[in-house]
Amino acid sequence: MLTLNQATYLTVENPEISADNASANPTPMSDTATAAELDQLRIERDGLRVERDEIRDTLLRRQAEFENFRKRTERERMEQSQYASMEVVGDLLPILDDFERALTADTNSPEYAKGVQMIYQRMAESLKKTGLEPIDAAGKPFDPHLHQAIERVETNDAPDNTVLGEFQRGYHFKGKLLRPSMVRVAVPAAPARTDSRILKI
Repeated sequence: MLTLNQATYLTVENPEISADNASANPTPMSDTATAAELDQLRIERDGLRVERDEIRDTLLRRQAEFENFRKRTERERMEQSQYASMEVVGDLLPILDDFERALTADTNSPEYAKGVQMIYQRMAESLKKTGLEPIDAAGKPFDPHLHQAIERVETNDAPDNTVLGEFQRGYHFKGKLLRPSMVRVAVPAAPARTDSRILKI
Protein backbone atom coordinates (compact mmCIF):
# COMPACT_ATOMS: atom_id res chain seq x y z
CA MET A 1 0.00 0.00 0.00
CA LEU A 2 1.34 3.41 -0.94
CA THR A 3 1.80 6.00 1.68
CA LEU A 4 0.41 9.50 1.25
CA ASN A 5 3.82 10.84 0.27
CA GLN A 6 4.29 8.10 -2.31
CA ALA A 7 0.87 8.77 -3.87
CA THR A 8 1.62 12.44 -4.04
CA TYR A 9 4.95 11.71 -5.67
CA LEU A 10 3.38 9.51 -8.34
CA THR A 11 0.77 12.12 -9.15
CA VAL A 12 3.16 15.00 -9.39
CA GLU A 13 6.06 13.22 -11.01
CA ASN A 14 4.04 11.00 -13.37
CA PRO A 15 1.03 12.92 -14.79
CA GLU A 16 0.52 10.21 -17.44
CA ILE A 17 -0.47 7.74 -14.76
CA SER A 18 -2.92 10.21 -13.28
CA ALA A 19 -4.55 10.87 -16.69
CA ASP A 20 -4.86 7.19 -17.45
CA ASN A 21 -6.57 6.54 -14.16
CA ALA A 22 -9.05 9.40 -14.83
CA SER A 23 -9.98 8.18 -18.28
CA ALA A 24 -10.41 4.62 -17.15
CA ASN A 25 -12.84 5.64 -14.44
CA PRO A 26 -15.19 8.36 -15.82
CA THR A 27 -17.24 10.29 -13.36
CA PRO A 28 -20.98 9.59 -12.96
CA MET A 29 -21.73 13.18 -14.11
CA SER A 30 -20.29 12.41 -17.56
CA ASP A 31 -22.54 9.35 -17.92
CA THR A 32 -25.60 11.41 -16.92
CA ALA A 33 -24.82 14.08 -19.51
CA THR A 34 -24.44 11.53 -22.30
CA ALA A 35 -27.75 9.84 -21.42
CA ALA A 36 -29.54 13.19 -21.40
CA GLU A 37 -28.13 14.04 -24.80
CA LEU A 38 -29.32 10.69 -26.18
CA ASP A 39 -32.78 11.25 -24.76
CA GLN A 40 -32.89 14.68 -26.37
CA LEU A 41 -31.83 13.22 -29.72
CA ARG A 42 -34.52 10.56 -29.47
CA ILE A 43 -37.14 13.22 -28.76
CA GLU A 44 -35.99 15.27 -31.75
CA ARG A 45 -35.95 12.16 -33.94
CA ASP A 46 -39.51 11.22 -32.95
CA GLY A 47 -40.64 14.78 -33.58
CA LEU A 48 -39.11 14.73 -37.04
CA ARG A 49 -40.83 11.43 -37.80
CA VAL A 50 -44.20 12.88 -36.82
CA GLU A 51 -43.54 15.97 -38.93
CA ARG A 52 -42.48 13.80 -41.87
CA ASP A 53 -45.65 11.69 -41.64
CA GLU A 54 -47.82 14.82 -41.48
CA ILE A 55 -46.11 16.29 -44.55
CA ARG A 56 -46.51 13.01 -46.43
CA ASP A 57 -50.22 12.78 -45.55
CA THR A 58 -50.73 16.39 -46.62
CA LEU A 59 -48.97 15.72 -49.91
CA LEU A 60 -51.11 12.64 -50.59
CA ARG A 61 -54.29 14.60 -49.87
CA ARG A 62 -53.20 17.41 -52.16
CA GLN A 63 -52.43 14.92 -54.93
CA ALA A 64 -55.86 13.28 -54.53
CA GLU A 65 -57.59 16.68 -54.53
CA PHE A 66 -55.71 17.75 -57.65
CA GLU A 67 -56.60 14.50 -59.45
CA ASN A 68 -60.28 14.93 -58.55
CA PHE A 69 -60.15 18.55 -59.72
CA ARG A 70 -58.54 17.50 -63.01
CA LYS A 71 -61.17 14.82 -63.65
CA ARG A 72 -64.03 17.16 -62.73
CA THR A 73 -62.67 19.90 -65.00
CA GLU A 74 -62.29 17.46 -67.90
CA ARG A 75 -65.83 16.13 -67.38
CA GLU A 76 -67.29 19.64 -67.25
CA ARG A 77 -65.38 20.60 -70.39
CA MET A 78 -66.76 17.58 -72.25
CA GLU A 79 -70.28 18.27 -70.99
CA GLN A 80 -70.07 21.89 -72.11
CA SER A 81 -68.82 20.82 -75.52
CA GLN A 82 -71.61 18.26 -75.82
CA TYR A 83 -74.21 20.79 -74.68
CA ALA A 84 -72.99 23.26 -77.28
CA SER A 85 -73.27 20.56 -79.96
CA MET A 86 -76.79 19.67 -78.79
CA GLU A 87 -77.80 23.31 -79.04
CA VAL A 88 -76.53 23.62 -82.60
CA VAL A 89 -78.14 20.36 -83.72
CA GLY A 90 -81.39 21.33 -82.00
CA ASP A 91 -81.47 24.55 -84.00
CA LEU A 92 -81.13 22.50 -87.21
CA LEU A 93 -84.06 20.18 -86.48
CA PRO A 94 -86.74 22.58 -87.83
CA ILE A 95 -84.85 22.67 -91.14
CA LEU A 96 -84.82 18.87 -91.15
CA ASP A 97 -88.56 18.93 -90.48
CA ASP A 98 -89.09 21.24 -93.44
CA PHE A 99 -87.22 18.86 -95.72
CA GLU A 100 -89.39 15.96 -94.54
CA ARG A 101 -92.56 17.93 -95.25
CA ALA A 102 -91.19 18.92 -98.66
CA LEU A 103 -90.62 15.23 -99.47
CA THR A 104 -94.28 14.42 -98.83
CA ALA A 105 -95.61 17.42 -100.76
CA ASP A 106 -96.97 16.94 -104.28
CA THR A 107 -94.79 18.26 -107.04
CA ASN A 108 -94.88 18.16 -110.84
CA SER A 109 -91.11 18.05 -111.11
CA PRO A 110 -89.46 14.69 -110.40
CA GLU A 111 -86.07 16.33 -110.66
CA TYR A 112 -86.98 18.84 -107.98
CA ALA A 113 -88.21 16.07 -105.69
CA LYS A 114 -85.01 14.12 -106.31
CA GLY A 115 -82.91 17.18 -105.47
CA VAL A 116 -84.77 17.72 -102.23
CA GLN A 117 -84.34 14.05 -101.38
CA MET A 118 -80.59 14.22 -101.98
CA ILE A 119 -80.16 17.34 -99.85
CA TYR A 120 -82.25 15.82 -97.07
CA GLN A 121 -80.24 12.60 -97.08
CA ARG A 122 -76.92 14.41 -96.99
CA MET A 123 -78.04 16.60 -94.13
CA ALA A 124 -79.48 13.67 -92.17
CA GLU A 125 -76.29 11.65 -92.65
CA SER A 126 -74.12 14.56 -91.50
CA LEU A 127 -76.21 15.06 -88.38
CA LYS A 128 -76.14 11.33 -87.70
CA LYS A 129 -72.34 11.42 -87.66
CA THR A 130 -72.47 14.05 -84.94
CA GLY A 131 -74.65 11.75 -82.78
CA LEU A 132 -78.22 12.50 -83.89
CA GLU A 133 -80.55 9.46 -83.84
CA PRO A 134 -84.27 9.49 -84.73
CA ILE A 135 -86.69 7.91 -82.28
CA ASP A 136 -88.65 5.02 -83.73
CA ALA A 137 -92.14 5.69 -82.35
CA ALA A 138 -94.81 4.30 -84.70
CA GLY A 139 -96.24 0.99 -83.49
CA LYS A 140 -94.39 1.18 -80.17
CA PRO A 141 -95.98 1.48 -76.72
CA PHE A 142 -96.40 5.06 -75.60
CA ASP A 143 -93.50 6.17 -73.43
CA PRO A 144 -93.91 9.54 -71.67
CA HIS A 145 -90.12 9.86 -71.49
CA LEU A 146 -89.85 9.71 -75.29
CA HIS A 147 -93.27 10.70 -76.63
CA GLN A 148 -95.57 13.66 -76.32
CA ALA A 149 -99.20 12.70 -76.95
CA ILE A 150 -101.05 15.19 -79.14
CA GLU A 151 -104.11 13.07 -79.93
CA ARG A 152 -105.85 10.07 -78.43
CA VAL A 153 -107.59 7.94 -81.01
CA GLU A 154 -110.38 5.56 -79.95
CA THR A 155 -109.89 2.34 -81.88
CA ASN A 156 -110.01 -1.42 -81.50
CA ASP A 157 -107.53 -1.93 -84.33
CA ALA A 158 -104.48 -1.39 -82.15
CA PRO A 159 -103.56 -2.25 -78.57
CA ASP A 160 -104.28 0.32 -75.94
CA ASN A 161 -101.58 2.98 -75.47
CA THR A 162 -99.92 2.22 -78.81
CA VAL A 163 -98.40 5.00 -80.89
CA LEU A 164 -100.36 5.16 -84.14
CA GLY A 165 -98.33 7.83 -85.90
CA GLU A 166 -96.11 10.89 -85.60
CA PHE A 167 -96.86 14.55 -86.05
CA GLN A 168 -93.22 15.40 -85.50
CA ARG A 169 -90.26 13.07 -85.25
CA GLY A 170 -88.27 12.95 -82.02
CA TYR A 171 -84.52 12.58 -81.70
CA HIS A 172 -81.77 11.44 -79.38
CA PHE A 173 -78.37 13.12 -79.40
CA LYS A 174 -75.46 11.02 -78.12
CA GLY A 175 -77.80 8.94 -76.02
CA LYS A 176 -79.70 11.89 -74.53
CA LEU A 177 -83.21 12.97 -75.45
CA LEU A 178 -83.01 16.04 -77.67
CA ARG A 179 -86.66 16.29 -78.66
CA PRO A 180 -89.64 14.01 -77.87
CA SER A 181 -91.81 12.64 -80.63
CA MET A 182 -95.22 14.29 -81.03
CA VAL A 183 -97.60 11.38 -81.55
CA ARG A 184 -101.16 10.13 -81.67
CA VAL A 185 -101.97 7.33 -79.24
CA ALA A 186 -104.56 4.53 -79.39
CA VAL A 187 -107.13 4.17 -76.63
CA PRO A 188 -109.93 1.55 -76.40
CA ALA A 189 -113.07 2.48 -78.30
CA ALA A 190 -116.36 2.79 -76.49
CA PRO A 191 -118.39 -0.48 -76.64
CA ALA A 192 -121.25 1.12 -78.54
CA ARG A 193 -118.98 2.34 -81.36
CA THR A 194 -117.01 0.35 -83.89
CA ASP A 195 -115.38 3.22 -85.77
CA SER A 196 -112.40 5.32 -84.76
CA ARG A 197 -112.85 8.64 -83.07
CA ILE A 198 -110.19 11.28 -82.45
CA LEU A 199 -110.05 12.91 -79.04
CA LYS A 200 -108.02 16.07 -78.82
CA ILE A 201 -105.73 16.35 -75.81
